[in-house]
Amino acid sequence: MAIPLPAGAAHPEQVSTKLPHVIGSITSVQAGAALASTLFARVGAPGTVLLRQGIAAAILLAISRATRDGWHSRHGRRGGRARTRAEWQTIGLLAVTFAVMNVSMYEAIARVPLGVAVTIELLGPLTLSAYLVRSRSHLGCVALAVGGVALLSHSSDTGATAATRLDLFGIACALLAATGWATYILLNRRLGGGIDGDNGANGVEGLGLALAGAALLVAPFGIATGGTTLLAPAVLATGVAVAVLSAALPFVLELQALRHIPAATFGVLMSLSPAVAGLIGRVVLDERLTATQLAAMACVIAASCVASFIAPATPAPPLAAANAQDRLRVTAIRVVVGE
Repeated sequence: MAIPLPAGAAHPEQVSTKLPHVIGSITSVQAGAALASTLFARVGAPGTVLLRQGIAAAILLAISRATRDGWHSRHGRRGGRARTRAEWQTIGLLAVTFAVMNVSMYEAIARVPLGVAVTIELLGPLTLSAYLVRSRSHLGCVALAVGGVALLSHSSDTGATAATRLDLFGIACALLAATGWATYILLNRRLGGGIDGDNGANGVEGLGLALAGAALLVAPFGIATGGTTLLAPAVLATGVAVAVLSAALPFVLELQALRHIPAATFGVLMSLSPAVAGLIGRVVLDERLTATQLAAMACVIAASCVASFIAPATPAPPLAAANAQDRLRVTAIRVVVGE
Protein backbone atom coordinates (compact mmCIF):
# COMPACT_ATOMS: atom_id res chain seq x y z
CA MET A 1 0.00 0.00 0.00
CA ALA A 2 1.58 3.24 -1.10
CA ILE A 3 1.53 6.41 0.90
CA PRO A 4 -0.41 8.86 -1.30
CA LEU A 5 1.49 11.88 -2.52
CA PRO A 6 0.03 15.16 -3.69
CA ALA A 7 -1.57 14.75 -7.09
CA GLY A 8 0.36 16.51 -9.79
CA ALA A 9 0.21 16.57 -13.54
CA ALA A 10 2.65 14.14 -15.06
CA HIS A 11 3.36 13.73 -18.74
CA PRO A 12 2.54 10.17 -19.91
CA GLU A 13 6.04 9.76 -21.33
CA GLN A 14 7.56 10.73 -17.97
CA VAL A 15 5.37 8.19 -16.22
CA SER A 16 6.21 5.39 -18.64
CA THR A 17 9.94 6.02 -18.37
CA LYS A 18 9.78 5.86 -14.58
CA LEU A 19 7.68 2.69 -14.30
CA PRO A 20 10.80 0.48 -14.57
CA HIS A 21 12.21 2.37 -11.57
CA VAL A 22 9.26 1.30 -9.41
CA ILE A 23 9.29 -2.26 -10.69
CA GLY A 24 13.04 -2.40 -10.15
CA SER A 25 12.60 -1.09 -6.61
CA ILE A 26 9.96 -3.73 -5.79
CA THR A 27 12.17 -6.47 -7.20
CA SER A 28 15.20 -5.21 -5.32
CA VAL A 29 13.38 -5.11 -1.97
CA GLN A 30 12.02 -8.64 -2.36
CA ALA A 31 15.35 -9.96 -3.62
CA GLY A 32 16.94 -8.46 -0.50
CA ALA A 33 14.40 -10.28 1.66
CA ALA A 34 15.09 -13.56 -0.14
CA LEU A 35 18.83 -13.07 0.30
CA ALA A 36 18.31 -12.23 3.97
CA SER A 37 16.53 -15.55 4.49
CA THR A 38 19.73 -17.37 3.52
CA LEU A 39 21.34 -15.96 6.68
CA PHE A 40 18.71 -17.29 9.09
CA ALA A 41 20.35 -20.69 9.49
CA ARG A 42 23.69 -19.08 10.40
CA VAL A 43 22.80 -16.01 12.50
CA GLY A 44 19.04 -16.30 13.06
CA ALA A 45 16.40 -13.71 12.22
CA PRO A 46 17.54 -11.28 14.98
CA GLY A 47 21.14 -11.51 13.81
CA THR A 48 20.07 -10.80 10.23
CA VAL A 49 18.01 -7.81 11.36
CA LEU A 50 20.98 -6.52 13.33
CA LEU A 51 23.18 -6.56 10.24
CA ARG A 52 20.55 -5.09 7.96
CA GLN A 53 19.44 -2.30 10.27
CA GLY A 54 22.94 -1.33 11.30
CA ILE A 55 24.12 -1.04 7.71
CA ALA A 56 20.87 0.59 6.52
CA ALA A 57 21.19 3.18 9.30
CA ALA A 58 24.69 4.06 8.10
CA ILE A 59 23.39 4.39 4.52
CA LEU A 60 20.48 6.67 5.45
CA LEU A 61 22.61 8.84 7.73
CA ALA A 62 25.20 9.24 4.97
CA ILE A 63 22.52 10.18 2.44
CA SER A 64 20.90 12.70 4.79
CA ARG A 65 24.28 14.26 5.59
CA ALA A 66 25.17 14.62 1.92
CA THR A 67 21.72 16.04 1.11
CA ARG A 68 21.86 18.49 4.01
CA ASP A 69 25.37 19.68 3.15
CA GLY A 70 24.37 20.20 -0.48
CA TRP A 71 21.26 22.18 0.47
CA HIS A 72 23.17 24.38 2.91
CA SER A 73 25.89 24.96 0.33
CA ARG A 74 23.38 26.09 -2.29
CA HIS A 75 21.57 28.37 0.16
CA GLY A 76 24.63 29.71 1.96
CA ARG A 77 23.69 28.32 5.36
CA ARG A 78 25.57 26.36 7.95
CA GLY A 79 24.45 23.68 10.35
CA GLY A 80 20.86 22.67 11.10
CA ARG A 81 18.37 23.22 13.85
CA ALA A 82 18.53 21.16 17.02
CA ARG A 83 15.93 18.45 17.48
CA THR A 84 13.17 18.99 19.97
CA ARG A 85 12.40 16.69 22.88
CA ALA A 86 9.22 15.56 21.10
CA GLU A 87 11.24 14.58 18.01
CA TRP A 88 13.67 12.53 20.09
CA GLN A 89 10.71 10.80 21.73
CA THR A 90 9.31 9.98 18.29
CA ILE A 91 12.69 8.66 17.16
CA GLY A 92 12.76 6.44 20.25
CA LEU A 93 9.29 5.10 19.51
CA LEU A 94 10.30 4.50 15.90
CA ALA A 95 13.36 2.56 17.08
CA VAL A 96 11.16 0.24 19.15
CA THR A 97 8.73 -0.12 16.23
CA PHE A 98 11.56 -0.94 13.81
CA ALA A 99 12.99 -3.54 16.14
CA VAL A 100 9.68 -5.34 16.69
CA MET A 101 8.48 -4.99 13.09
CA ASN A 102 11.64 -6.17 11.35
CA VAL A 103 12.39 -9.07 13.68
CA SER A 104 8.78 -10.28 13.45
CA MET A 105 8.85 -9.97 9.64
CA TYR A 106 12.06 -11.95 9.34
CA GLU A 107 10.71 -14.55 11.77
CA ALA A 108 7.67 -14.79 9.50
CA ILE A 109 9.80 -15.20 6.38
CA ALA A 110 11.71 -17.96 8.18
CA ARG A 111 8.43 -19.88 8.68
CA VAL A 112 6.12 -19.07 5.77
CA PRO A 113 6.76 -18.39 2.06
CA LEU A 114 8.04 -14.92 1.24
CA GLY A 115 5.00 -14.06 -0.88
CA VAL A 116 2.63 -15.01 1.93
CA ALA A 117 4.50 -12.95 4.53
CA VAL A 118 4.56 -9.85 2.30
CA THR A 119 0.88 -10.30 1.51
CA ILE A 120 -0.09 -10.35 5.19
CA GLU A 121 2.16 -7.40 5.97
CA LEU A 122 0.32 -5.34 3.35
CA LEU A 123 -2.77 -5.59 5.54
CA GLY A 124 -1.26 -3.04 7.97
CA PRO A 125 -1.14 0.11 5.79
CA LEU A 126 -4.32 -0.94 3.98
CA THR A 127 -6.28 -1.12 7.23
CA LEU A 128 -4.79 2.16 8.44
CA SER A 129 -5.80 3.87 5.20
CA ALA A 130 -9.38 2.60 5.55
CA TYR A 131 -9.53 3.76 9.17
CA LEU A 132 -8.38 7.26 8.27
CA VAL A 133 -10.60 7.64 5.20
CA ARG A 134 -13.58 5.75 6.69
CA SER A 135 -15.47 5.20 3.47
CA ARG A 136 -17.57 2.15 2.65
CA SER A 137 -15.44 1.34 -0.35
CA HIS A 138 -12.26 1.33 1.74
CA LEU A 139 -13.91 -0.82 4.38
CA GLY A 140 -14.92 -3.20 1.61
CA CYS A 141 -11.29 -3.40 0.50
CA VAL A 142 -10.21 -4.22 4.04
CA ALA A 143 -12.91 -6.89 4.29
CA LEU A 144 -11.64 -8.48 1.07
CA ALA A 145 -8.04 -8.36 2.33
CA VAL A 146 -8.98 -9.82 5.72
CA GLY A 147 -10.84 -12.57 3.91
CA GLY A 148 -7.69 -13.32 1.93
CA VAL A 149 -5.59 -13.51 5.09
CA ALA A 150 -8.19 -15.75 6.73
CA LEU A 151 -8.00 -17.98 3.67
CA LEU A 152 -4.23 -18.11 4.10
CA SER A 153 -4.57 -19.14 7.73
CA HIS A 154 -6.70 -22.11 6.68
CA SER A 155 -4.53 -23.12 3.73
CA SER A 156 -3.14 -26.07 5.68
CA ASP A 157 -6.42 -27.91 5.17
CA THR A 158 -6.93 -30.84 2.83
CA GLY A 159 -4.78 -30.59 -0.26
CA ALA A 160 -1.78 -28.90 1.35
CA THR A 161 1.44 -30.83 1.59
CA ALA A 162 4.01 -30.55 4.33
CA ALA A 163 6.00 -28.22 2.07
CA THR A 164 3.08 -25.81 1.53
CA ARG A 165 1.35 -26.02 4.93
CA LEU A 166 1.64 -22.69 6.71
CA ASP A 167 3.04 -22.16 10.18
CA LEU A 168 0.47 -20.33 12.32
CA PHE A 169 3.20 -18.69 14.39
CA GLY A 170 4.70 -17.40 11.16
CA ILE A 171 1.33 -15.91 10.20
CA ALA A 172 1.09 -14.29 13.64
CA CYS A 173 4.56 -12.78 13.17
CA ALA A 174 3.53 -11.36 9.78
CA LEU A 175 0.42 -9.83 11.36
CA LEU A 176 2.60 -8.26 14.04
CA ALA A 177 4.81 -6.85 11.28
CA ALA A 178 1.70 -5.45 9.58
CA THR A 179 0.72 -3.70 12.80
CA GLY A 180 4.25 -2.36 13.09
CA TRP A 181 4.13 -1.00 9.54
CA ALA A 182 0.92 0.94 10.25
CA THR A 183 2.42 2.29 13.48
CA TYR A 184 5.58 3.23 11.60
CA ILE A 185 3.64 5.28 9.04
CA LEU A 186 1.96 7.32 11.75
CA LEU A 187 5.15 7.86 13.74
CA ASN A 188 7.16 8.73 10.65
CA ARG A 189 4.61 11.34 9.64
CA ARG A 190 4.90 12.81 13.14
CA LEU A 191 8.69 12.91 12.77
CA GLY A 192 8.54 14.35 9.26
CA GLY A 193 6.37 17.21 10.42
CA GLY A 194 9.49 18.83 11.83
CA ILE A 195 11.25 19.14 8.47
CA ASP A 196 12.32 22.71 8.04
CA GLY A 197 14.14 23.53 4.81
CA ASP A 198 16.75 20.84 4.42
CA ASN A 199 15.01 19.28 1.40
CA GLY A 200 13.79 16.37 3.52
CA ALA A 201 17.19 15.52 4.97
CA ASN A 202 16.04 16.17 8.54
CA GLY A 203 13.34 13.51 8.28
CA VAL A 204 15.64 10.97 6.63
CA GLU A 205 18.26 11.61 9.30
CA GLY A 206 15.60 10.93 11.92
CA LEU A 207 14.83 7.61 10.27
CA GLY A 208 18.53 6.79 10.22
CA LEU A 209 18.82 7.56 13.93
CA ALA A 210 15.76 5.41 14.63
CA LEU A 211 17.28 2.53 12.67
CA ALA A 212 20.50 2.90 14.64
CA GLY A 213 18.50 2.80 17.86
CA ALA A 214 16.64 -0.28 16.65
CA ALA A 215 19.93 -1.99 15.89
CA LEU A 216 21.02 -1.35 19.47
CA LEU A 217 17.76 -2.81 20.78
CA VAL A 218 18.10 -5.90 18.61
CA ALA A 219 21.83 -6.30 19.31
CA PRO A 220 21.51 -8.52 22.44
CA PHE A 221 19.20 -10.93 20.62
CA GLY A 222 21.21 -10.78 17.40
CA ILE A 223 24.45 -11.49 19.21
CA ALA A 224 22.77 -14.34 21.11
CA THR A 225 21.62 -16.02 17.88
CA GLY A 226 24.55 -15.06 15.66
CA GLY A 227 27.54 -14.82 17.99
CA THR A 228 30.91 -14.43 16.33
CA THR A 229 29.43 -15.72 13.07
CA LEU A 230 28.12 -12.19 12.54
CA LEU A 231 31.72 -11.12 11.91
CA ALA A 232 32.43 -13.83 9.34
CA PRO A 233 33.44 -12.18 6.03
CA ALA A 234 30.81 -14.07 4.03
CA VAL A 235 28.06 -13.13 6.49
CA LEU A 236 29.10 -9.47 6.56
CA ALA A 237 29.24 -9.37 2.77
CA THR A 238 25.76 -10.84 2.54
CA GLY A 239 24.54 -8.33 5.14
CA VAL A 240 25.89 -5.47 3.04
CA ALA A 241 24.19 -6.91 -0.06
CA VAL A 242 20.89 -7.20 1.83
CA ALA A 243 21.14 -3.58 2.98
CA VAL A 244 21.94 -2.36 -0.53
CA LEU A 245 19.14 -4.36 -2.16
CA SER A 246 16.62 -3.51 0.56
CA ALA A 247 17.59 0.13 1.21
CA ALA A 248 20.14 1.92 -0.96
CA LEU A 249 19.04 0.83 -4.45
CA PRO A 250 15.26 1.16 -3.83
CA PHE A 251 15.89 4.57 -2.24
CA VAL A 252 17.51 5.90 -5.42
CA LEU A 253 14.97 4.28 -7.76
CA GLU A 254 11.87 5.42 -5.90
CA LEU A 255 13.16 8.92 -5.32
CA GLN A 256 13.31 9.31 -9.10
CA ALA A 257 9.95 7.65 -9.70
CA LEU A 258 7.98 9.66 -7.11
CA ARG A 259 8.76 12.88 -8.97
CA HIS A 260 6.77 11.81 -12.03
CA ILE A 261 4.37 8.96 -11.19
CA PRO A 262 0.87 9.79 -9.85
CA ALA A 263 0.01 8.47 -6.41
CA ALA A 264 -2.65 6.06 -7.68
CA THR A 265 -0.27 4.51 -10.22
CA PHE A 266 2.47 4.25 -7.62
CA GLY A 267 0.01 2.64 -5.18
CA VAL A 268 -1.13 0.02 -7.69
CA LEU A 269 2.43 -0.90 -8.57
CA MET A 270 3.41 -1.21 -4.92
CA SER A 271 0.34 -3.39 -4.36
CA LEU A 272 1.96 -5.94 -6.65
CA SER A 273 4.77 -6.51 -4.13
CA PRO A 274 3.28 -9.81 -2.90
CA ALA A 275 3.17 -11.15 -6.45
CA VAL A 276 6.82 -10.22 -7.01
CA ALA A 277 7.71 -11.72 -3.62
CA GLY A 278 5.91 -14.94 -4.53
CA LEU A 279 7.76 -15.16 -7.84
CA ILE A 280 11.14 -14.50 -6.24
CA GLY A 281 10.33 -17.00 -3.50
CA ARG A 282 9.60 -19.61 -6.15
CA VAL A 283 12.66 -18.93 -8.29
CA VAL A 284 15.25 -18.16 -5.61
CA LEU A 285 14.03 -20.10 -2.57
CA ASP A 286 12.07 -22.88 -4.34
CA GLU A 287 8.95 -22.02 -2.34
CA ARG A 288 5.76 -23.57 -3.72
CA LEU A 289 2.32 -22.07 -3.17
CA THR A 290 -1.02 -23.87 -3.39
CA ALA A 291 -3.93 -22.65 -5.49
CA THR A 292 -5.68 -21.59 -2.27
CA GLN A 293 -2.70 -19.53 -1.15
CA LEU A 294 -2.42 -17.87 -4.57
CA ALA A 295 -6.14 -17.03 -4.50
CA ALA A 296 -5.77 -15.54 -1.02
CA MET A 297 -2.82 -13.41 -2.16
CA ALA A 298 -4.86 -12.23 -5.15
CA CYS A 299 -7.62 -11.03 -2.79
CA VAL A 300 -5.18 -8.86 -0.81
CA ILE A 301 -3.49 -7.51 -3.95
CA ALA A 302 -6.86 -6.64 -5.51
CA ALA A 303 -8.00 -4.92 -2.32
CA SER A 304 -4.84 -2.80 -2.19
CA CYS A 305 -5.05 -1.88 -5.89
CA VAL A 306 -8.68 -0.77 -5.58
CA ALA A 307 -7.91 1.20 -2.40
CA SER A 308 -5.14 3.02 -4.28
CA PHE A 309 -7.48 3.97 -7.14
CA ILE A 310 -10.29 5.23 -4.90
CA ALA A 311 -8.03 7.25 -2.59
CA PRO A 312 -9.53 10.72 -2.02
CA ALA A 313 -8.02 13.68 -3.81
CA THR A 314 -6.99 15.11 -0.43
CA PRO A 315 -5.65 12.18 1.62
CA ALA A 316 -5.91 12.03 5.38
CA PRO A 317 -2.98 13.97 6.92
CA PRO A 318 -1.04 11.05 8.48
CA LEU A 319 -0.72 9.36 5.10
CA ALA A 320 -0.17 12.42 2.96
CA ALA A 321 3.15 13.99 2.12
CA ALA A 322 2.88 17.70 2.90
CA ASN A 323 4.93 19.04 0.01
CA ALA A 324 7.67 18.29 -2.50
CA GLN A 325 10.33 18.41 0.21
CA ASP A 326 8.73 15.31 1.77
CA ARG A 327 9.55 13.13 -1.24
CA LEU A 328 12.91 12.18 0.18
CA ARG A 329 11.36 11.19 3.52
CA VAL A 330 8.45 9.34 1.89
CA THR A 331 10.86 7.31 -0.22
CA ALA A 332 12.64 6.27 2.96
CA ILE A 333 9.32 4.91 4.24
CA ARG A 334 9.29 2.32 1.48
CA VAL A 335 12.87 1.14 1.84
CA VAL A 336 13.36 0.63 5.56
CA VAL A 337 10.21 -1.31 6.34
CA GLY A 338 12.20 -4.52 6.44
CA GLU A 339 10.41 -6.74 3.96
